Amino acid sequence: MLLELIIKPMQYTEEVLTQIEQYASIYLKISDMAVILGVSPEELRRDIADRSTAVSQRYHRGKAASRVKLLHQEMQLAYVGSPLALENTRNNLLDMEDDE
Repeated sequence: MLLELIIKPMQYTEEVLTQIEQYASIYLKISDMAVILGVSPEELRRDIADRSTAVSQRYHRGKAASRVKLLHQEMQLAYVGSPLALENTRNNLLDMEDDE
């Protein structure tokens, strides 16, 4: 029974899940999130690593949403001819194709 308590993921409220998604969207470190939320960094990392948990899904959604915004902005810079943005978007395309 004690082992189940150690391994079982923490139950996060909808409010906390929303906070985690927002923190992830600004790339706040997990250790800082844990301090704000009052949980151990190890526990939060473990819960995020388990892709079947709501906390993991919300964390990754927050990160992905900001990545979309950054990629969109970089694409806009590439359209107007920024050499660095052109190179980065080329690399992003290669990464995308590798992931298909």
